Amino acid sequence: MAKEKKPVHKVQMTDGKRQIIQQLLQEYDIETAEDIQDALKDLLGGTIKEMMEAEMDDHLGYQKSERYDSDDYRNGYKTKRVNSSFGSLDIQVPQDRKSSFEPQVVKKRQKDISNIDQKIISMYAKGMTTRQISDTLEDIYGFEASEGFISDVTDKILPQIEEWQHRPLEDVYPVIFIDAIHYSVRDNSIIRKLAAYIILGISCSGHKEVLSIQIGENESAKYWLSVLNELKNRGVKDILIVCADGLSGIKEAISTAFPNTEYQRCLVHQVRNTLKYVPDKDRKAFAKDLKTIYNAPSEEDGRDGQSASDYTELSTRLYL
Repeated sequence: MAKEKKPVHKVQMTDGKRQIIQQLLQEYDIETAEDIQDALKDLLGGTIKEMMEAEMDDHLGYQKSERYDSDDYRNGYKTKRVNSSFGSLDIQVPQDRKSSFEPQVVKKRQKDISNIDQKIISMYAKGMTTRQISDTLEDIYGFEASEGFISDVTDKILPQIEEWQHRPLEDVYPVIFIDAIHYSVRDNSIIRKLAAYIILGISCSGHKEVLSIQIGENESAKYWLSVLNELKNRGVKDILIVCADGLSGIKEAISTAFPNTEYQRCLVHQVRNTLKYVPDKDRKAFAKDLKTIYNAPSEEDGRDGQSASDYTELSTRLYL
């Protein structure tokens, strides 16, 4: 006679874990999934620097590690501030002794890179082939760039991409955010719209780090389970909270991969979705009261005050 299977109950987060998370969020000023943008800046700046290094190799005719009899040579870096889709950031621009180097990915007087920044980030997504990375670089530099130059830039940044994708991760992350950026990629001469899911981890020391970028095409519990298992294979043993915006199948995947992890709907996305229905003239007051509600320790405290009560009722109707 077969043994009766016992129901599996998810272990709820202990008060001790909750206190750890609260202290972490307060001490390191970790507020929302918008912190993903700050973490992406480091990745973006480092990649642009490597692309410019390949440009400098092409300009001088030899690589940085090679000896070459020339009256022109590398002469350090110059810091330049640019604007991007993720906010302002500083990039390191290589210099040559003759000051004859003309950067191409970010030109000398160019101050805005929002037309290429998401394409650069997309190259780090798991699932991008070498051919797609080369096509993306061709889109960034333009069709006038030679095939040999695109190949050289690809060879320059591909090891960096692979090393970043497979680097070991920490054992424990108190909070992980998952959010998507949308971009276009050329595949066999066809432009496709794809979503790249950015997975941001907050370490126990408060460090914000993009753990992985995953191309999402058929999001489901099976898909998210493969994403979470990839984190486990790179060393992650426990996550206290996963914060995301109602992704299909994510709760089931979390229960399987990290059974002690709590799932939380991202308040930033909830607020944004709510504000879509609010007239522009009322948004500032509405958002202020929503902040009071979400920061309230209890439902009763959140309903304290006529204005907050009205907005709570409206917010509830919007979600229903």
